[in-house]
Amino acid sequence: MKYLITGGCGFIGVNFAEKILRRGDEVILLDNLSRRGTSTNLEYLKKIYNKVKFVHVDIRIDNGSLQKAVNQVDVVYHLASQVAVTTSVKDPFEDFYINALGTFNVLEAVRKSANKPILIYASTNKVYGGMEEISVIEGADRYTYKDFPIGIPESMCLDFHSPYGCSKGCGDQYVRDYARIYDLRTVVMRQSCIYGPRQFGIEDQGWVAWFVIAKLLGSPISIYGNGKQVRDVLYVDDLFSAWDFATKNPNITRGKVYNVGGGPRNTISLLEFLNLLGELTGSFVSYTFSDWRPGDQPVYISDISKIREELGWEPLTDVKSGVRKLIDWVRENEDLVRAQLSL
Repeated sequence: MKYLITGGCGFIGVNFAEKILRRGDEVILLDNLSRRGTSTNLEYLKKIYNKVKFVHVDIRIDNGSLQKAVNQVDVVYHLASQVAVTTSVKDPFEDFYINALGTFNVLEAVRKSANKPILIYASTNKVYGGMEEISVIEGADRYTYKDFPIGIPESMCLDFHSPYGCSKGCGDQYVRDYARIYDLRTVVMRQSCIYGPRQFGIEDQGWVAWFVIAKLLGSPISIYGNGKQVRDVLYVDDLFSAWDFATKNPNITRGKVYNVGGGPRNTISLLEFLNLLGELTGSFVSYTFSDWRPGDQPVYISDISKIREELGWEPLTDVKSGVRKLIDWVRENEDLVRAQLSL
């Protein structure tokens, strides 16, 4: 199999590329290297694997190079995106340009290619919006759903809250519709809080990694809201398993939308996470509070029963084990992390 990963030098892309290379398959990485840490991730792969193929491409404008790369592969994983809600609010045009137009360009390249590769799109739980109409119960350290004990299903009404939610939701629906209109083998993965090694998290994106990095490297930690917000978190290796299942079963997954997250067994509030972080590092985690961010859901838990029933997939890494792995990676790469984040 030959694979293409857009945004291939980001945290998720570089981890998946390494998995693909280890099993002997070919992968092409597309990236414009604008995001912090991407150049370092590319150098890391090149030092270990001599089969790394990299193409410096901006998917917003370089349709020729994008098309040439898509024409060579069997599967496209579309990860290239603007990833932060706060950044989208500050610069909605750039957010749209990258997420909506960029995704459209990738879809068109797949449609025009002779081999019609499978396309896996990394969507987000933010397409469900703030879900203000969903009843939640406030406890001492966390919110819980009143009426959704196993989480939010794919049938939940979409409500694109924030420019980021709109741009990612636009791509989400385009990818889904191209399967219907053009008979493409596309799959939408609505992902929730992916974390793992080589994630140079910052305050407004990649919160799991950021909290770990800030604690270990002595940076201040700020919580937006009251800290009782709950998410289901998913270790990056489990995400890859979901993608593999989807890729190997195109007759089942073609045109489908799946929630992919830690599910009800891997939920944690921000306050609970900081307590866990203190336990695993052996010292108290101090933090301050800031205002809520727009569109921030008090609770988001993925109902992953659809992908479990159709593909037999479920997360294998529990929260404590995954966070411990991330802590170990940050400790082993402290100088690298400091340099990338200017800490």
